[in-house]
Amino acid sequence: MLRRLERLALRPLTAADALAQRWYGWRFNPLYQSGTIVVALYLVLLATGLWLLLFYRVGAPWESVAALTANPWTGNWVRGLHRYATDAAVVATAVHAVRMFAQGRSWGARTLAWVSGALLLILLLLCAWTGYVLVWDTFGAHLARESARAFDTLPILSEPLGRAFTGERPVPAVFFFITLFAHIGVPLGMAVVFWLHIKRLHRPALLPPRRVTWTVIALLTGAAVVGPLVMAPKANPFTHAAEIPTDLFVAFWLPLTQRLSGGAGLAILLAAAAALLAIPWLTARRGAAAPAPSRVDEDLCTGCLQCARDCPYGAITMMRRDLPGRSPLVARVDPDLCVSCGICAGSCAPMGVGPAGRTGRDQLAAVRAFLARPERLSGEIVTICCDHGVGAGAPAFAARGTVVYPITCAGNLHSSVVERLLCGGAGGVMVLACPPRDCWHREGPRWLTERLYHGREAELQPRVPRDRIRTVHAAAHEVALALSALDTFTAEVSTLTVPPDAADEDKEVVCDPLEPVVPG
Repeated sequence: MLRRLERLALRPLTAADALAQRWYGWRFNPLYQSGTIVVALYLVLLATGLWLLLFYRVGAPWESVAALTANPWTGNWVRGLHRYATDAAVVATAVHAVRMFAQGRSWGARTLAWVSGALLLILLLLCAWTGYVLVWDTFGAHLARESARAFDTLPILSEPLGRAFTGERPVPAVFFFITLFAHIGVPLGMAVVFWLHIKRLHRPALLPPRRVTWTVIALLTGAAVVGPLVMAPKANPFTHAAEIPTDLFVAFWLPLTQRLSGGAGLAILLAAAAALLAIPWLTARRGAAAPAPSRVDEDLCTGCLQCARDCPYGAITMMRRDLPGRSPLVARVDPDLCVSCGICAGSCAPMGVGPAGRTGRDQLAAVRAFLARPERLSGEIVTICCDHGVGAGAPAFAARGTVVYPITCAGNLHSSVVERLLCGGAGGVMVLACPPRDCWHREGPRWLTERLYHGREAELQPRVPRDRIRTVHAAAHEVALALSALDTFTAEVSTLTVPPDAADEDKEVVCDPLEPVVPG
C-alpha cells in the first residue's frame, strides 16, 4: 500500500521538478533545496521574532500587537515577514517530507532523520499555534477554544481548560506568559531536534546557495510590504464574529476538527501524528526486498581511509588491527547506518568494500560479461544510466544507437569500469548522473566527478582519454536533455582518431592490470 503511495507521490514530484528545473536549473531549483530553505527560514523567524518580542506586552496582548502592526516602518512589515516565513517554512517542510517519502528515503538507517523531521514539523506547527494565540484576536481565541475543547476530553485537569475562555472572568495573564514562554522555548527545542536530524550525515548542507537564500527572503519581504497585515478584531467571548480570518498553512486541520467533537478531533490529530512518525516502520524493506549493506574484505583493505571519508552517512569507521604484513587500520561498516548506496565501492582502489554484487570486483566482472556479448560493436557509445535518474528513458537512448548500461547510483560506479569499457572497444562512455542537489544518496555525482576528472581515489587512470568520456547531470524527467547531450557527444566522438601507437598496442595488456595489487 505505502509502496504504491511512494510511486504515486513520485509522479507529481517529478512533474514539479521538471517545471522548476526549466526555470531555475538544478543548481538553484528550490524544490531540491526544500530542506535547507527551512533552515534559512528558521533563522529569519528567530531574527524577526526577537525584534517583535521587544514590543509585546503580556498584560495587553492585542493592544501591543495592534500598536506594532500600525507602525509601517518597524512593525508591520517585520510582523508580515515573520508570518509569511512561518507559512513558507511549513510548505518547505512538507515538500521536503514528500521528497524523502517518494524517493524511499524514510526508513532503515534514515529512520532517525525521518522521525526527527516529523517532530520538527509538529514543533513548527505548535510554535505557530502559540504565535497566533499570543495576538489574541478572533483567530487566536478561536484556536485556543478549539484546542481546549479537544484537550478537555482527556482526564487530566480537574477543571476544564475551556472555562478560561468563556468570559466569566478575564483570561489570566499567566496564560499569555506560559504561551509566550512556549513560543520562545519551542524553537530552542527545535534546534536540539535538528541536531538529531542531521546527526548521521557527513558534510550536511545546512543552507541553500546564497542566491536562493536571498531570493526567498526578498520575496517574503516584498510580500510583507506589498500585502501589509491587518489586525483582526480583538477577541471577545460575548461577540460572535461573522468571519474569522484563518491561516490554513498552520491550521489546516481546523476546518475538519471544528465540525467534530473534541474527542474525535483529538483522536484524528493524534492518529495523523502517529502515522507520520510510524512511516519508517511501515515503509521498511524486509527480507529479500531489503538492500544488503556494504561489507569489507579485510584481506584487501589497505586502511587508506577513503571509503570512510566518502561515505555520506558515517557508516564506515576505521579500526586498528595488529596483523603482520597488513595495514594498521581496517575499515568496518555499521550495517545499522549503511543505506547500501555503494559509494564506498566506487571509492575503494583495491575494490575490497561495497554491497554484495556491487563491489569494484563485481562491477569488473559484470562489465567483462557485458563486453563479451556477441552483439557488442567496436566504436559504439555506451551510456551509463543511474536507475534513479533518466534510466527510465533507456529505450529512447537505444533508439539513438547507443548501448545502455544501468547502475544503481553514479557514486557506486568504479572508475575502472569506464576504463574497461573504452579498452574493450567502446568509442565513448557517457555517464548520466542525477543532479548533484537531488542525488538519492546525497553525494554520488560529486564523487563521480572527482574520481573521473580530479584524481580522487579511486581515480580514473591518466592513460584513459578524457575526450571519450562525458558526464551529464539529468533528472528523471530530463530525457530530452540527455538525448541532446548524447547527440552532441556522439558527433564529437566521431571526429576523434585513434593514435597510431594506441592502435597497435595490446589493449588487454594496458587495461587488465585492473585486478588490484594489495600492498604488503
